[in-house]
Amino acid sequence: MPLTSFQKEFISKLISIPSVGGNPEEGAPYGLMPRKALAYFLEEASKAGFRTGVTGDRAGWVEFGQGDRLIGIVCHLDVVPEGDGWNTPPFELTIKDDENGNPSMYGRGIIDDKGPACASFFAMKELLDEGKVPEGYRVRLILGTDEERTCSCVVYYSEHEEIPEFSITPDAEFPAIYCEKGLLHVEIFDKNTNGLWAEGGSAPNMVPAAARCVAGCKEIKATGKTAHASKPELGINAISLLADAMEEQNIDLNDYPVMKFIKDFDAKSFTGCTVTDDSGSITSNIGVIRTTEDGISLIIDFRIPYTADKDESVFLNLKKKAEEYGLTASIDHYSPHIHKDKNSPSIHNLTKIWKEHMDRFTGFKEEYRALHTEAKAIGGGTYARYIPNTVAFGIQTPWAEDQCHQANEHIPVNDFLQWIAIIKEYIETIS
Repeated sequence: MPLTSFQKEFISKLISIPSVGGNPEEGAPYGLMPRKALAYFLEEASKAGFRTGVTGDRAGWVEFGQGDRLIGIVCHLDVVPEGDGWNTPPFELTIKDDENGNPSMYGRGIIDDKGPACASFFAMKELLDEGKVPEGYRVRLILGTDEERTCSCVVYYSEHEEIPEFSITPDAEFPAIYCEKGLLHVEIFDKNTNGLWAEGGSAPNMVPAAARCVAGCKEIKATGKTAHASKPELGINAISLLADAMEEQNIDLNDYPVMKFIKDFDAKSFTGCTVTDDSGSITSNIGVIRTTEDGISLIIDFRIPYTADKDESVFLNLKKKAEEYGLTASIDHYSPHIHKDKNSPSIHNLTKIWKEHMDRFTGFKEEYRALHTEAKAIGGGTYARYIPNTVAFGIQTPWAEDQCHQANEHIPVNDFLQWIAIIKEYIETIS
């Protein structure tokens, strides 16, 4: 079954808004483009017959149903920068066959998280059009606009709006997610550049696909492959390659402490975090390097196992290590882990829904039933950390290549339609 003309046009217009976070402006605390995306979404939802609202220009909501109870779906409309390596225009919806011949939608945000927001809206709209309006409870689609940077959008929402008794955030993987690792961004800084100029990376939570520097009279470039920072093994880090390339050019990295730090960097030994639990081991991503008039800044993204001895110790160990190189370290962003009861009735219900639909997704194999039907832990961070009673549920299949923050981000049309079916069932069975 193909997309309807309404669905295709709605997705196309939303993808075309380059809603990367920007500088605050009046009425747009996260920049004009995320606010524009929210305005478009709410305007179309209102035309379709839904109640809508805006909270402090930071978040919005779309709602239907009647009753005192409130059930939620939480998505975000901001996206990471497009990065390098695209074969199609990143802010233009392109529908074409993927590498396996499956008709697919391409565009920045189609997976993370505009596509899931659209699927959630379409699920609600189909129920409304079918006359299946919830009775005894309301369903609210909450739309944030700064998830990729701070999540302060939904923190503000939580402080000023009604909190659903239970919500899903379709911004991870199937099945349901019961644990998310701690998230820590650390800035490593050298105020003495010694003549080094360097730049690379678009955001801490993206593996950098390109980096370059000028040291002395030599200009050096490195090319990698982007990926989500929670799965750095799926990418190739261009900033790390840059340090290697400098050595190959017979440049003494001892003259440039930041580059020496990068060359020697090892997440476990530099942080002292050797814990491995069901959320995995510590991972790291050297995400951004920039030279400014004040010095050279390096930002590293860490995902920390939930049983580690408080995330603070990771920073203290790293700070001590940085000082050995003559560098300073400071916390740029921190979010503690979350851990929920994976045997709770709500997670059990979500897992049940997934089991009923999993064989309809692209690439399914029968052996996946034994591998991918239990609630899981992830390294990614979602809105579940910031809105009470929220669990990440979907939206990628666990056997597919992770598309978050990747170039050529795409989803088979078939899978998108399954998203809609799953969210409809969630809405109808949550009561």
